[in-house]
Amino acid sequence: MMRILHVAAEIYPLVKTGGLADVVAALPPALAKRGLDTRVLVPGLPAILGGMSDLKPLIRIGPVFGAAVINLRIGRLPDSGLLAYVIDAPFLYEREGNPYIGPAGHDWSDNHRRFALLGWIAAHLASGELDSSWRPDVVHAHDWHAGLVPLYMGLCPGLKAASVFTVHNLAFRGIFPMDCHSDLGLPMFKLTPQGIEFHGKISFMKAGLVYSRKVTTVSPSYAREICTQEFGCGLEGVLRDRGANVSGILNGVDYEIWNPEDPAIAAPYSAANLSGKDACKHALRAELGLSDQAKGPLFIVVSRLTSQKGMDLLLGALPDLLREGGQLAVLGTGDSDLEGGFRYAAAANPANVAVHIGYDEKKSHRFMAGADVLLVPSRFEPCGLTQLYALRYGTLPLVRRVGGLADTVCDVTPGNLQSDKATGFVFDEASRYALGARIREACTLYRDQTVWQAVQRRGMAQDFSWDDSAAHYEALYRSL
Repeated sequence: MMRILHVAAEIYPLVKTGGLADVVAALPPALAKRGLDTRVLVPGLPAILGGMSDLKPLIRIGPVFGAAVINLRIGRLPDSGLLAYVIDAPFLYEREGNPYIGPAGHDWSDNHRRFALLGWIAAHLASGELDSSWRPDVVHAHDWHAGLVPLYMGLCPGLKAASVFTVHNLAFRGIFPMDCHSDLGLPMFKLTPQGIEFHGKISFMKAGLVYSRKVTTVSPSYAREICTQEFGCGLEGVLRDRGANVSGILNGVDYEIWNPEDPAIAAPYSAANLSGKDACKHALRAELGLSDQAKGPLFIVVSRLTSQKGMDLLLGALPDLLREGGQLAVLGTGDSDLEGGFRYAAAANPANVAVHIGYDEKKSHRFMAGADVLLVPSRFEPCGLTQLYALRYGTLPLVRRVGGLADTVCDVTPGNLQSDKATGFVFDEASRYALGARIREACTLYRDQTVWQAVQRRGMAQDFSWDDSAAHYEALYRSL
C-alpha cells in the first residue's frame, strides 16, 4: 500500500486562514478512500493540540531551531479520523490567533525557524528516523510554509521517498533575510540563484519549486498563468525551467460540509425544490438588517478584503449594483482601507449594504445559502473555493476569467444558455467598469426567474467533489 505524508501549516476545522486548510482537510481522506495509507504532519498550534483526539507522544527531539525540547506526537484528526503527526514545540508554536502574524499585525520574527522545523521534521519522518513503524513513499508539501521539505529531504543521504510540492498561492513566497540561513542548517551552496536565493533573500516557496520532484498547483489555468511575467511573482523563470514537471490539478469540495440540504441553514433545499432558498434569503436579510423589499438580487462577498481579490473594483462598481436594485452583504477581513470603504458603504446604505468584518465559518454557510450571486472579481485566483461552494448552493458566481475561476464557471452567454451549459457570469478586464457591466447583466437576468432557476440548477448539478482530484493526485504519485 502506497504511503503518503501531507505537510501543511493549517487544517480545517482546527486552524484556518483560507482555502489551504480546506484542501488539507479534504484531500488526504479522499486519497484514503482510494486505498492509499495517508497521514498528515502539522505544527502544534494551540488549536491543533486541543482539537486532536488520542494524542500520544512518539519521540522527543531537541534542541533544534531554537527550541530546547520538541515532542513529536501522533493522534487522530477530528473529522476524518486520519492519523496526524503534531510537532509539540511550545517555544515556537504556543501562540494564540493567526498562525503567521503576531498581535501587532506583523509576521512573527521567527517564522523562518517555525516553518523550517516543519520541513525538517517531515524530512526525518521520510527517512524513518522518527517513526520506525511508518515511512512515507511520497511527501506532499503544501505552500511556502512547507517549502523547505524537499530541500531537507535532499540533504538526507539514501532517502528514497519522493517529494511533491503544491503552490496554493504564489504571491506568498515565504521571504526572509539572507542572514536567517544560519538558523536553518543549510549548506552555503543552496543559498545561490540556482537554489533558494531570491533577490538577495531566502524564499521558502522557491525552495519547494526548485527541489521537489513534481510541482503542482490548484488549477490547470493557474499552472499556465504562473509561468508568465504577469502572474509569476518573479518566479516564472524557475517554473518555466521545471517544464513538464509543473501541472495543475483542480481543487475539490467536501460536499458533506458544503451542502444546501444541511439542516443548520434556515431551510434546506435542493435543485429539485428551490423553495427553501427563498427562506434562506429572507433569514439572511433579517440577520443582517437588510430590507426585505429590494427587487434586485442579493450579492455577497466571502473573501479576504484585498486588491488581489478585486475588492477595490467592487467598491467602484457598487453604485451600479445599488442602482439596479441589488443588495450587497460582505463577510471577510483584510486591508484596513478596504474594510473602511465597505463600512462607509454600509453606513450610507444600511437597508441595502451589510458588512461583517471578520470570518465566521457558520455564517459563511448562511451567506452561501441566502444569496443570489457570489462576487469574486479577483485580479488573480489560483483556484478559488468559494465559487465552488456557491455553485452547490444555487448561488450564481460572478467571477473574473483567471485561474481556477476560469476553469470552473461557464459564462452566461446566449449560446451557453441555449445549450444548458451556463453556470455563472464571467468578465475579463480588471476594472470597475467591466465588473459593473456584468453586475447589471446579472440584475437583468434575475428578472427572468425561469431562466435564472435553470442556471441555478445547472450549477448545482456540477460535480467538483474530491474524487476526481484525488484520482489525479494518485496517478501523479504513482508516476514518481
